[in-house]
Amino acid sequence: MDATPEFELNLDAGPWKRNLLVCVFGSFTTIVAMTLLLPFLPLYVEQLGVTDHAAIVQWSGIAYGAAFFSAALTAPLWGQLGDRYGRKLMLIRASLGMAIAMSLIGMAHNVWELVGLRLLAGLLGGYASGSMILVAAQTPKARSGWALGVLSSGIMAGNVVGPLIGGALPPLIGIRATFLLAGAVIFITFLGTSFLIHEEKRPPQAKSRKSRGAWSLIPDKRPIVAMLATGVLLMIANMSIEPIITVYVAQLVDPPRVTFFAGLAMSAGALGSILSSSQLGKLADRVGHWTIIIACLAVSAALLIPQAFVDSGWQLVVLRLLMGLALGGLLPCIASVIRHNVPEAIAGGILGYSVSAQYCGQVIGPLAGGFVGGHIGMRAVFLGTCVLMAAGAIGNFILEKGR
Repeated sequence: MDATPEFELNLDAGPWKRNLLVCVFGSFTTIVAMTLLLPFLPLYVEQLGVTDHAAIVQWSGIAYGAAFFSAALTAPLWGQLGDRYGRKLMLIRASLGMAIAMSLIGMAHNVWELVGLRLLAGLLGGYASGSMILVAAQTPKARSGWALGVLSSGIMAGNVVGPLIGGALPPLIGIRATFLLAGAVIFITFLGTSFLIHEEKRPPQAKSRKSRGAWSLIPDKRPIVAMLATGVLLMIANMSIEPIITVYVAQLVDPPRVTFFAGLAMSAGALGSILSSSQLGKLADRVGHWTIIIACLAVSAALLIPQAFVDSGWQLVVLRLLMGLALGGLLPCIASVIRHNVPEAIAGGILGYSVSAQYCGQVIGPLAGGFVGGHIGMRAVFLGTCVLMAAGAIGNFILEKGR
């Protein structure tokens, strides 16, 4: 098997590489658009008429989380519709919907409109999750791990670059113009998706089979349940530290350097995942996707222990980077295991449930981390997450050996 991650458009190999390039670009731009408002969201809420400091913080949290809330609710629906009517059509819908929603956010008149339009962005969006479904379905199974790893790197890069762009653009062109520019860039994604992506035709029975009762069509449901749980664990591991990171870093460094090291620690994990996703995905294609999942969970659990006992900011940053390198293999391997264990006709719907499970982890992680850190102690956040990851590694190992 040729394992070199080349990107030349070999027409004999089919259009899957071109599809992957378009999906990576589209996922990157849409994730950037979803996250770029983080640095200036409180300022925008204040511009929209909210004056009380506590209310500004509250509305900022509501507005930011609204998009991910509606996206979690609709991900399975879009996946099922993609199974029935085509995955490319879902990407066209998501890119056009996001372009419109982001532009309208820049025209909001009050905070209620902002929240409503963020809900709309999550409802109409889902380009990154839709890309994961299309790439998983259209890529040859022997290369699916590597392809999904490349796509995961693009998604994680969007999460890193979005806040950086959001911090740089508004002082130059203004907050409203930043949203309009984001909408224009996503419209380019819409054009690229419409004209460059080619979806292979599926058998007539795959198109006509209804997604209702899809669960009953899965021969062995245990791998799917395991992957849904692993997706939750992945996001808990990534997000549980978020509420306590600044306070934790304050115990390790001098006050003037707290925000600097807190930012480094939060971005180090994402950077590690960007660097490792495609390589771990390619390795998984050779040694087995489940093997990489178990190894990633076990290594992540081991790396969480020293994070609870660091005595300098740099130690925490390095450990978060190493943990990101380990976690980078989970997202592509989760999708690959699902793709290999469900019929083609219902793959989109089941992958949609996987996306929803990951969104649940994004909600559970910060809530659990904040509660445990506030009531038990910050070290307990790392050690508790370690126990969860170790349990996930053991559970996946037992399940994989028992099949």
